[in-house]
Amino acid sequence: MLTVEKIGGTSMTALHDVLKNIILFNRTGNELYNRIFVVSAFSGVTNLLLENKKTGAPGVYHLIANYQDFHTALDDLIVKLQTINKNYVELGLDLATADRFIEKRVREAQNYLENLVNILASGYVSKEGILQAAREILASIGETHSAFNFTNILQNRNINATCIDLSGFDDHNSYTIDQRIKEAFKNIDFSKTICIVTGYAKGTEGIMREFDRGYSEVTFSKIAVAVKPQEAIIHKEYHLCTADPVLVGIDNCAPVGFTNYDVADQLADVGMEAIHPKASKPLEINGINLRIKNTFEPEHPGTLITQDYISEKKRVEVITGTDKVLIIDIYDPIMVGNVGSDLQIMQVFFNLGVSYSYKATSANSISVVIWEKDFKESLIHELEEKFEKITVEKAAMVCIIGSNIDQPGLLARSATGLANEGINIKSCGFSLRKVNIQFLIDREDFAKAIIALNKAMFF
Repeated sequence: MLTVEKIGGTSMTALHDVLKNIILFNRTGNELYNRIFVVSAFSGVTNLLLENKKTGAPGVYHLIANYQDFHTALDDLIVKLQTINKNYVELGLDLATADRFIEKRVREAQNYLENLVNILASGYVSKEGILQAAREILASIGETHSAFNFTNILQNRNINATCIDLSGFDDHNSYTIDQRIKEAFKNIDFSKTICIVTGYAKGTEGIMREFDRGYSEVTFSKIAVAVKPQEAIIHKEYHLCTADPVLVGIDNCAPVGFTNYDVADQLADVGMEAIHPKASKPLEINGINLRIKNTFEPEHPGTLITQDYISEKKRVEVITGTDKVLIIDIYDPIMVGNVGSDLQIMQVFFNLGVSYSYKATSANSISVVIWEKDFKESLIHELEEKFEKITVEKAAMVCIIGSNIDQPGLLARSATGLANEGINIKSCGFSLRKVNIQFLIDREDFAKAIIALNKAMFF
């Protein structure tokens, strides 16, 4: 049974647990093989290279983008990566070899970056294209580092492992990502080796340009489509749970167990990604099942996501949401009976590249919910030119999601659960398919609302 598996950055940092719970768990001899592992960079490394994903704190990339000296930052990066190496010596890492490798790779990247900066300084090329190339080069360092170390450890433990570096550092062929993957795997006998693959993949289309920080899951998905495994698996540091255990308490939630790709898309739409939606689509289309497992509970089967799963029993599978959204309300008394108001609004959003996750209408107003990080002042200015009054309000969204939630009284039970905790519903909606009921509430009520819905649905 061939599997393609992805190991996230937090799990990679805990390599001792990865070895014990994923590589060796209940396996010996030839049972170790027929597995392809796509690895993320060690936790925090990509933040140093690009920017902090949560806080936005700048990394090496922003020094280049702002025409600042980046050489000292790369020197510091080498020291930090070699310090990380020391953590894995007891697992079998050849420290001298690993240190030489990562220093050489960073210096090679530095040469490329210096050339890009010189070209940029000439003024003859667009800044956007050059900076995107710099972003690609920097991103590749993290996964190359972790993949090399992981492979070296396995080989030193007498496990046949093959490092597949998709970063293309020494390869000048103009491959697309799919072509590079096909070329990398064409002569490999999966029954005789464990493949350790970089989560970054170089391609003419630019994986960062298209997917940005979700690129490792896209690489994972593309490999799965190429080799057609019996199952794709993502190893995370937590289960895909019925609610956030940090908010509701670990005793008040449980692994979802089974769900479908539609539910996974609903989760991604509010920021709770089981998998990046652009990575899940190819798996879904090709009929490849996806399992989400907890690295630290190897005996648990996790949650299986399939194309056609529908819960036999009407039930809520996940309660989730986000407190990082804005409600933009567009009001104009001439909207009523006037064809095209919605089209004008959506055209403004489209022109500025702003996506929305919720929309509600009344006779004279349309409310649209967007991610706060996507907000642009120009969006409001353009809307104000076309409509009488624009209101922007910080909010939170909480959702009840499942593959089969269409049951009488569910909306009433949800609203009552929120009302019992004194939580006012600003807006509420769901589509005809009834896989996701969304509630807009005050931002300060977010955590309380998740707990209230969890209590109303499961207890």
